[in-house]
Amino acid sequence: MTHTEIEITAELVRDLLRDQHPDLVDHPVRLGARGWDNQLWRLGDDLAVRLPWATLSADALLRKEYAWVPALAPGLPLPVPVPQRLGEPSERFPRPWIVTTWVPGTPADRAPATRATEAADTLAGFLTALHRPAPDGAPTGRDRGGPLADHAEGFAGTLASATESGLITDPDAVRAVWEDAVAAPDWTGPALWLHGDLHPANVLTEDGTFCGVIDFGNLFAGDPACDLAAAWTLLPDGAADRFYDAYQPAPDAATRRRARGWAVLKALVCVLIGEAGVHGRPGGKRTWGPPAHATLRRLTTTIHHSGSPAPQW
Repeated sequence: MTHTEIEITAELVRDLLRDQHPDLVDHPVRLGARGWDNQLWRLGDDLAVRLPWATLSADALLRKEYAWVPALAPGLPLPVPVPQRLGEPSERFPRPWIVTTWVPGTPADRAPATRATEAADTLAGFLTALHRPAPDGAPTGRDRGGPLADHAEGFAGTLASATESGLITDPDAVRAVWEDAVAAPDWTGPALWLHGDLHPANVLTEDGTFCGVIDFGNLFAGDPACDLAAAWTLLPDGAADRFYDAYQPAPDAATRRRARGWAVLKALVCVLIGEAGVHGRPGGKRTWGPPAHATLRRLTTTIHHSGSPAPQW
């Protein structure tokens, strides 16, 4: 992470609005959250301002959301933050920023889904609606959505680091999930629209089920298995089969196997981010650890003692 040298304050947000969108300057401004790429500031009751602060890539991600999300949002069955205004770089703040609609709810890393049937059906309905063939010129994934084998080195390093830190009790089972996923045939269908980053901090809950999806900065076209990993990273125990029954068209066995690989890869990264948060290290997110450990437990319980995946696809 590369934090911006400019301190983002409510006063700065109001100044930026006054310069470029003065009709919004009278709305109350208050901090909403400091995310991985952006800070989120509430703007009245219905809007939010997102400003890049911690990664150099955030600028391009915000512009991508502004370009593509407004056309996708009307077809989605859950609320998503829809960009309304674009702020251009200026002397006051030399990076782009956007004004979006505000989506209420609590991130699932803080309030996990507990109503398994409702959550599985809601998530399946959202991804069924999103996963449509993308047009020519749609963005491609920065480091995801292609063959899992491209991530073999990263997987091995992340697993080794988590194991050496005492965070993984059965690395052989984790490795077995990964190796089976890598051995699955690659996606040969059309490139579909994908959220690309469905970890618990980017999905909102209310009353035990999902009520919104946020942060479309990684939006791209590719293999749906990348998003279908959410069956393991977001849902309560035992809900994956319900999700796959509800998602349309029903994914084949190879896609479900690849989804498990994306899930285990994301969970390992989030385990390390969660541990960094426990120790107060830069970039750490304490609340990311528990759901990541739950994901690994769900995935590895389908592994036989022989180290081979159980036939529970």
